[in-house]
Amino acid sequence: MKVLFCASECVPFVKTGGLADVVGSLPKELLKQGCDVRVVIPKYRVIDWSYIVSMEHICHFQLPFGDGSVFCGIDSLEYEGVRFYFIDNLAMFGHDGVYTGDEQEGFRYAFFCKAVLDSLPKIDFFPDVIHCNDWQTGLIPALLRMQYSHDPEYAKIKTVYTIHNLRFQGLYCWNRIASVLHLDWRFFNQDGLEFYGLLSFMKGGINYSDRITTVSPTYAEEICTDYYGERLDGLLRARKYSLSGILNGIDTVSYDPKTDLALPDHYSIRNPQVKKVIKQKLQQDLGLAERDVPMLSMVTRLTDQKGLDLVQCVLEEILSLDVQLVVVGLGDSKYTDMLRNAQRRHYGSVVLCSVLDESLARRVYAASDIYLMPSQFEPCGLSQMIAMRYGTIPIVRETGGLKDSVIPYNKYTDEGTGFGFRNYNAHEMLKQIEDATWLWRNDPEMWDRMIHRAMKEDFSWKASAKKYLALYKNMLGLSGRTARRKKDGIEPRTEE
Repeated sequence: MKVLFCASECVPFVKTGGLADVVGSLPKELLKQGCDVRVVIPKYRVIDWSYIVSMEHICHFQLPFGDGSVFCGIDSLEYEGVRFYFIDNLAMFGHDGVYTGDEQEGFRYAFFCKAVLDSLPKIDFFPDVIHCNDWQTGLIPALLRMQYSHDPEYAKIKTVYTIHNLRFQGLYCWNRIASVLHLDWRFFNQDGLEFYGLLSFMKGGINYSDRITTVSPTYAEEICTDYYGERLDGLLRARKYSLSGILNGIDTVSYDPKTDLALPDHYSIRNPQVKKVIKQKLQQDLGLAERDVPMLSMVTRLTDQKGLDLVQCVLEEILSLDVQLVVVGLGDSKYTDMLRNAQRRHYGSVVLCSVLDESLARRVYAASDIYLMPSQFEPCGLSQMIAMRYGTIPIVRETGGLKDSVIPYNKYTDEGTGFGFRNYNAHEMLKQIEDATWLWRNDPEMWDRMIHRAMKEDFSWKASAKKYLALYKNMLGLSGRTARRKKDGIEPRTEE
């Protein structure tokens, strides 16, 4: 089976969030399970030079775009067994950073979507499945259906569209995007690409793909409701039989406290007490008081979505529990200011690290006792999985992938891998923090058992990749006995 992953970012080349982790990890597991899987992303200027010089130039051609044509180059690189392609155009992707948030962004990813489809004969790879990810690739299924289906090679391709975050939809002026892609006006309607007078990349992916997935079973249910549906819930309900939720995984080879080079000491499920040594070293490096108190942490964007408004509401009550709080991340100035002020008032107990530092983040995961993730909504979330991998107990709001991955603690049955609260309420969150810190102080044996259960959880991509493979096979008619007959060179019978 041949699968082409399309995305706007991918570890290790470029990363702004969890999407890059997924696109960097899932194809590797699919490759292990027998897929011929390849990945295509834009060739951003910010990609590290060590990768740029290792790329092989495959070809370049003129891509019809707008009133004329523009340069499109294709470079390639094999990394950890997976073949990666990079769509090259300096005018489109030569700016600083990855996303700019301006009107030109629509042009860039419109170009990318068309370039992906036009590149297939150039790279001599017509996949059975194109797997698109988030709004930046949403026009690929639409263009495939609108403009390429007359070609037999393209007509055979099936598409999967994965929603990583429904809130970001790629909304742009119809006239401008339609003019560069030569889109027919008849597609500017509620059954096509129109969304409240604008063109929606996200709606293109939802409307025209063969299957829709999202990154956790609970989020698949949530986005079909008015509260979480971002005004697309009606469309998603209409396509509910094509929608499924498959929980993301993490790269358990990279995120492994036994081997992680970012850590000053290593440990496993057999000796998690080493976490105390790592905690002491982190306290020294960050200027925290070297005290044996519960350390709470957050590695996150400082935004409302991540629950920072709840933290703001009860921050003084949290700190009155005699804990330390470490926050790593960038975001809204109101939350940066809040944490900076708390750091001054509670010197030695609070620290904000306003950086994007993967090595520091891993040390914080390993050193902490409790990981706080009180999100408004969370399609999947990887941080809670990473925290558990490192023996740090999460406190989460029971939404999306947080609900699907964290088992709430039950003191009567001695079960659970973390703590959860249902309503988006600061004092419900505070109650779970109080319970967790009490347990940490008063029942260390119970706490150690919870660490053991958390570290034992399997968040590798193996199970999720099997589900994606089953989805691909189902689309292609290769499931069950049909797959075996085709493998043996026997075409399945068709009923007339």
